[in-house]
Amino acid sequence: MEAEKGNKLTGDYTNKINKYAFACSVVASVISIIFGYDTGVMSGAMIFIEEDLKIDDMQIQVLAGILNICALVGALLAGRVSDYVGRRYTILLASIIFLLGSVLMGYGPNYPILLTGRCVAGIGVGFALMIAPVYSAEISSPSSRGFLTSLPELCISIGILSGYVSNYFFARLTLQVGWRIMLGLAAVPSLLLAFFILRLPESPRWLVMQGRLAEAKKILLLVSNSENEAQVRFSDIKLAAGIDENCTDDFVKVKNSNGQNIWKDLILRPSPPVRWMLLAAIGIHFFEHATGIEAVVLYGPRIFKKAGIHSKNKLLLAQVGTGITRIVFITIATLSLDKIGRRKLLLTSVGGMFFALVGLGLGLTIVEHSKEKLLWALSLCIGSTYTYVMFFSVGLAPITWVYSSEIFPLKLRAQGHSIGVAVNRLMNATISITFISIYKAITIGGAFFMFAGISVLALIFFFFFLPETRGRSLEEMEELFSKKSQPKIVGMGSSNQPTNNSCVQAQ
Repeated sequence: MEAEKGNKLTGDYTNKINKYAFACSVVASVISIIFGYDTGVMSGAMIFIEEDLKIDDMQIQVLAGILNICALVGALLAGRVSDYVGRRYTILLASIIFLLGSVLMGYGPNYPILLTGRCVAGIGVGFALMIAPVYSAEISSPSSRGFLTSLPELCISIGILSGYVSNYFFARLTLQVGWRIMLGLAAVPSLLLAFFILRLPESPRWLVMQGRLAEAKKILLLVSNSENEAQVRFSDIKLAAGIDENCTDDFVKVKNSNGQNIWKDLILRPSPPVRWMLLAAIGIHFFEHATGIEAVVLYGPRIFKKAGIHSKNKLLLAQVGTGITRIVFITIATLSLDKIGRRKLLLTSVGGMFFALVGLGLGLTIVEHSKEKLLWALSLCIGSTYTYVMFFSVGLAPITWVYSSEIFPLKLRAQGHSIGVAVNRLMNATISITFISIYKAITIGGAFFMFAGISVLALIFFFFFLPETRGRSLEEMEELFSKKSQPKIVGMGSSNQPTNNSCVQAQ
């Protein structure tokens, strides 16, 4: 029966991306551009903030890392909020929080207010990182989910590059004005997003969880390539929510799980598949930042300065090159995820990162111990940095968010993904706050050798614990994580069975 469903739909959706679903994902992903801009612009702004506000290295590390500590809190809150008010209004709330944080940072008369604005923006980051991939995953079909769910990561890269470009051009303004415009500029897209987000439809999966079946079906017709595909997706979602697939009511009364039950099912007494999903989500988010990307994105100018570049303009221009490399290869990954699959790209990505990190560590060590400027060593450092960003962007960067947002069961998806995001932000904050101290303790070359060692552990973890999810519907993930055999790429039919034979959700 399941094979029949898949075969009936093959011609409808396999090679087509629904234009309406694509447009919705693009608008929702704008929140990720704002986050990326905040991350990228701070790398260059710190050069001028340090000079203007007369702050030391420890204060710089705190300023860099506080955004991610607050994002951890925001991510955990966002999971609960999105289950209560919906995915769309959670994106709206994130844009408003970003707006407030950007205004405070742009004003920034002193360090405490600047830090407060950075913290407020961090809460918005947590909301954005949690909700954008989940929303995109929930409106997309299995054949295009990798592409649509990786759009937020692509938008983060666009935002980071925009931040680097902003650094380069606004650096020409006076010291007191330049960095404040860099940071405050994020308020503009935040305001525009808050206006346009209300035109987006709600996630059909969230609507089914609320018992609003007629609304969910109407939206599924818009985000599917045919009425047949929409009907099969609708039936699978109802089954996952514990509602009979043959129910034709416009609205049914459902028993909403409270937060306590969700946390029990996720952490206290998870089923074996959920335990494996949680391990996979936590692991991939942990290794995304434990392998050192934040050191390159946030402290790139310091790395290039250690390698032998001293002009501020050249430092910022080199960082722009990093941003361009990132966006080019994330675009390639976005177009490849649904064709090549998650595992192949992920393993290739981490393997390449290892060799690039070894090259960067070697180049920085040689430069540090040389008494004269070595052009070849500088070239090795720059080339290794760009190679590292290339391999990171083509796999680990987008797949982290795609994978974590697609593997959890419907009722646990928002809060399960939020746990992964919280771990992600914790590791991001750890690297942001400690990187300067680490490289002062073990040398900057030694720091990147350390990241290379961690990338080996990441490769081993991904090989043994992350099954391929390409082509599987969201409702099939529990079956996939119930066994360690490689899944077959099938259609949209779900293996789940209804728990009762009525329109009322199973108790």
